[in-house]
This record gives sequence, structure tokens and C-alpha cells, in this order.
Amino acid sequence: MEDNSDRYGSKNGLVPRTSAIESDVALEPRPNPIDTLKPVPTLSITGLGSQYPPFTIKSQQWEAFLRKVYDVESPGIKRLLQLNRNTIIESHPIIKSIEDPFWSRSIAPSSSELDRLFRRAGVDLAVQACKKALREAKLSPNDITHTVAFTCTNAGSPGFDLLVCQKLSLKPEVHRTLLHGGGCAGGVGAMRTAAAMAQSYSMRGRPARILVFACEIFSINIRANLDEVVEQPELVEPATMHATMQYSDGAAALVLCNELAEGVQDRSVYEVLSWETTTIPDSAGRMELLMDPLGFKGARSEGIPDLIFKPIATLLERLRSSLPVERALAQDSNAMEAKNLDWALNANLDGVQQKFELHEGQLKASFDVYKNHGYTSSPMVLTILDNLRKSGEGREHLVACSTGPGVTVEMVMLKKVVRGDKDE
Repeated sequence: MEDNSDRYGSKNGLVPRTSAIESDVALEPRPNPIDTLKPVPTLSITGLGSQYPPFTIKSQQWEAFLRKVYDVESPGIKRLLQLNRNTIIESHPIIKSIEDPFWSRSIAPSSSELDRLFRRAGVDLAVQACKKALREAKLSPNDITHTVAFTCTNAGSPGFDLLVCQKLSLKPEVHRTLLHGGGCAGGVGAMRTAAAMAQSYSMRGRPARILVFACEIFSINIRANLDEVVEQPELVEPATMHATMQYSDGAAALVLCNELAEGVQDRSVYEVLSWETTTIPDSAGRMELLMDPLGFKGARSEGIPDLIFKPIATLLERLRSSLPVERALAQDSNAMEAKNLDWALNANLDGVQQKFELHEGQLKASFDVYKNHGYTSSPMVLTILDNLRKSGEGREHLVACSTGPGVTVEMVMLKKVVRGDKDE
């Protein structure tokens, strides 16, 4: 049988076979990089950034807008006005000033117009968030090996991630991955995907510096949702109306590196310990975001909060069991209890707090982001992580958790890194 061993290069970690001509000059064997790796690769987040658009709309302005464009005596708009008056959200970042004629014109913008707007304004938001993350990680665009991006409010091809990469001047050979369909869970899903990629590069003996970013522009889709509330209020569930009044625009980014990336130990903000995901059986129709001629239209049924409590508890246990056995956290079941962790959570904050007996401080960063900026969907948990490391000491370990269509629950376990040069 033919010996094919000389077909493989040193990049595979194999020693090339010496030819007959070279037999008197023995080649120095190269170590297989897989043999030199740590048993469990160390993954670190070395930079984070978030970006909101320059315009905001407050509760009173929402009411004025609804009164200007719609009949406030219609049952659906009456319900929306009541929800708006009861919300804890103080302001919503939006991509255009509420005074812009775009919002109140008689004919709502088409989906193609919304696509063009996202691919300009949404891309710019994502670029600004990425620049902040790269700056903190002390990396140049040429250092990035992969990107993992997510959005649920644009579906064009090429994907918006390519436009972001081009504006950032990333290398053409960067490994791009664009995720879609995860809705509100997409940001944590992108982080989970990046962690698996980085771990794969560790096993290949190669450094990974992965730029993760998520961007949503929900405001421009508001007419599709509001028109349905006006025309068919009896078909719109209260949970959908509540969601309609929550959404905001925003972007967030982070840089995730494996242990082979140069300088990672000195720049680590969070260590990524473990990640899990689950999709609840027979729940696909309970939460949706579907395309409409006037944009993306959301739908959410009642009972989602009660639906996710058990999966959250199950994922927590799976995270603990998947941790390396040498970690003290894996051996201490009490340390992995929900009430002993900080949380970066994108939905149902009150319900999770009550169900798992969390103290107010454990969800402070989540509540602050929601109250001050509304619900940005997929970027929200990444933004909370950005804020959480600035909000005091807190707990050493934390959980990033998000829920989205499927119904899918995403969860990542992280450890805060305290460095002596933190403020330098």
C-alpha cells in the first residue's frame, strides 16, 4: 500500500517523511501542538463595547406619537397607552429623531426601505461597538481571526456582518459566521458559538481572537406591529403588545480569545468557563419574529415566563457538571446555586428574581440597562456584561442568560477577572 504520509504538511503537526535524496540529512521532528496544550483550553473576553443611537424617545413622547398617527380611541391603541404609562423604561434609543417625518407619514415604509436603512445605520452602530471592544482588547483589525455576528432585524445578503468587517478593515480571510433566527437569544448564542470556535483552535494549536457582535434596529419596524394592533386588536396577545412597547435600538460587541492569543492573560476581563443551550419542545409558535411587507413583526404568547424557569434550572446544573473537575466551582454545588451568582439576563427579570430568590444586587446591571435603555433584544446581555464589570465588586462568578424564539434558552458561565492593572 502506498505511503501517503508525505502529503501532509507540518501544519497538521505531523513529521514529513524523509525522501531518499534527503535521507542523509535527518529532519528535526516537530512536536505535535495538540500534545502541548492544556487539558482544558482557557477562553477569555478581553474587550467589550456597546453603542446606542443618538436619539431617544421617552414615555410621554411615545404617547404623543401614538396620538398623532393613530386613533387613540381604538381598543388596541388604548391598551398600548396603558402599557406605556405603566412601564419602568425611562427612554428608548432610536435610530431617527421622533420628529423626523419618517415616523408619521401616511404610508408606512416598505421592507426594502427598512433593509437599506438597517444596512446603513445598523452597520454604523455595530462598527462603533466593535471599535470600543477592539480598543479595550488592545487589538488591531488585522489581529482578528474570526467574527461571529447576529441580527434578527435584517435578512439581506451579503449579510450585514460583511459590511461591518469591511468598515473595520478586517482581513479578507477572516472567518465570518452570521447567525440568524435566534431572536432575543442571539447575542448569547453568538458568544457560545465563538467559545466553541476558540476551543477548536486551541485543539489545533492556533491562536483565536474572535470579534462577536450583535445589532438590532427594532424602531423602524414599529409600524408593522402598530398597524396590526389597530386593525386586529383581538388577535394580538397582551404579551405581544407589551413587547412592542419595550423594544429599542442598539449594538454590542466583545472580543473572545483562547489561551494561545498573545497577551490574553494581561487583558482578560471575563473568563468563559462553560456554555449550554436548550430548546423547549413544542414551543416554536410561542415566540416569533416574522417578515411582513412593512418589516419584522413580533408575536409572543402568554406564559413564557413560567415556561423558561425549569430550563434555566436545568441548564445551570448542566453548566456545573460540564466544568473541569479540577475547578472548585465544579465540586461545590452551593456555589452554583442561582442565588450565589450574578446574572446578566435579558427578559423576565422580576420573575427570575422571585423564582430563584435572587437579591436585588444580583440583577442590578440587568435592571439598569432595561430601565435606562429599554429592550434591545440580542445585544442586551452583551451590553449588561459591559456594564456589570463597572458596577462594583459583586460575585466572582456570573451567568449570561437569554431567551428567544424556539423557545430557546442560551446560557454561558463566566468568571470575573481582577487585575492589578485594571485601571491603567
